[in-house]
Amino acid sequence: MNPSAISQAWHPVAPSAEVRAGANIVAGFAQGQELALWRAADGSPQAWENRCPHRSVRFTLGQVTGGDRLACAYHGWQYEAGSGACVRIPAHPAMPAPRNVCAKTFATADAAGMLWVRLAADGADAPPELADTVPAGWHLARTLTLRVAASEVRAALAPHGFASTGTPDAWQGTLGGSLVTALLLDAQPQLSVLHLWTDAAPGSDAMARVHRAARQLRSDIEAAASH
Repeated sequence: MNPSAISQAWHPVAPSAEVRAGANIVAGFAQGQELALWRAADGSPQAWENRCPHRSVRFTLGQVTGGDRLACAYHGWQYEAGSGACVRIPAHPAMPAPRNVCAKTFATADAAGMLWVRLAADGADAPPELADTVPAGWHLARTLTLRVAASEVRAALAPHGFASTGTPDAWQGTLGGSLVTALLLDAQPQLSVLHLWTDAAPGSDAMARVHRAARQLRSDIEAAASH
């Protein structure tokens, strides 16, 4: 995939439920870019480069403060949701924040139970089809981490009965006898993530079969890639 296409693509980085409003910061990756995922108190999702522009400390070591700011763990510099602009330096509360210091932010969308990230600072809104990648009422069965390149996962899904939905890196098939939508994340050069959504009910025997089949799917893909 060329650099322009990478920046325009939407990547399913993390389940929406993992990132709580005004609370935690979740680490993520997309195409090798390290991310800090969080929400402002109003629930708006944020995806930032996981690096404070002041001293390059990871934002995931910091905290959400004031409802709509991310504070670095090192010197406590605070950056506002949306713009990423530095708005407060606790050691110098009377000093105006430097206008040229900003966290690098990426476009973020909340759709189909996932947080999607586009490796561009701004631009078009998320395409409507993202909301249709997972049928309403389905449940997240497993998030699988595979130590293989995303290209190898794509090549393996069709032989395992999965077909592309038309949305990039969204696939449909069956696992353990239940319908499954697989959302593929190209996290790093040799690290991929599959978010598996299913119509099986949580805690049911059907869900247990999906779990077993998912583990086997991962084993099969990693074994094939090692040969």
